[in-house]
Amino acid sequence: MKITIITVCYNSAATISDVLHSVDSQTWPNIEHWVIDGASRDGTLDLLQAHATPWRHVLSESDCGIYDAMNKGLALATGDVVGFLNSDDIFAHPEVVSTIAQTMHDRSIDACYGDLVYVAPNDMSKVVRYWKSQKYRHGLFDRGWVPAHPTFYARRELYEKYGGFDTEMRLAADFDILLRFFEAYKINTSYIPQVMVRMRLGGATNGSFKNVLRQNIEISQAFKKYGLSAGPKPFIFKLMSRFSQFLRRPSAR
Repeated sequence: MKITIITVCYNSAATISDVLHSVDSQTWPNIEHWVIDGASRDGTLDLLQAHATPWRHVLSESDCGIYDAMNKGLALATGDVVGFLNSDDIFAHPEVVSTIAQTMHDRSIDACYGDLVYVAPNDMSKVVRYWKSQKYRHGLFDRGWVPAHPTFYARRELYEKYGGFDTEMRLAADFDILLRFFEAYKINTSYIPQVMVRMRLGGATNGSFKNVLRQNIEISQAFKKYGLSAGPKPFIFKLMSRFSQFLRRPSAR
């Protein structure tokens, strides 16, 4: 089984080497890594060249934002299963992709996902938040639940059938695509109860109250787009869940 990992980056010289090393450290033998670069000017491309491997491919050109770049990656992917690793994130351990592949060998499963930890930007060993997921059941999205997108791996045919990211959305296209897959099309998923990704704290959405508000508006629009009900509950439960993430700590692997 070939697993495609897509990394979208732009001027990511400070962190891209960590990503490349994390991918190259995975024990699964059949990995395709697509790096979709937005025409970086800070040395990112030099680092990509320095870490060139037969399984890594780079496309560097201007784009219309992160979700446009993600769709480019989906169009180029040839793996049986596809997922995303952000340009400042790393896998939690070398067996993550192997665990994904073993899970997806069950052909009845359309996609899988797991847990994620947010770490300090300058110390990836320091856990700040723990995003613990759970087995999906219908209606969880209405209660503010959503799996961590960086841990989500789906069969490529799923994107071919149901589409990629909605580029009309600036901040919530990842939520939109998960809502579409889980709630609208009711795909069959498997929860992997382990930390799969270490994610640096930060990001565009959390950077300002304005962005948080815009993201929640886009989330509300996504519910309406698929004919799903969404009152204030998703946002209330989401706030409660986010607060609890600062209190939890993962058990040692």
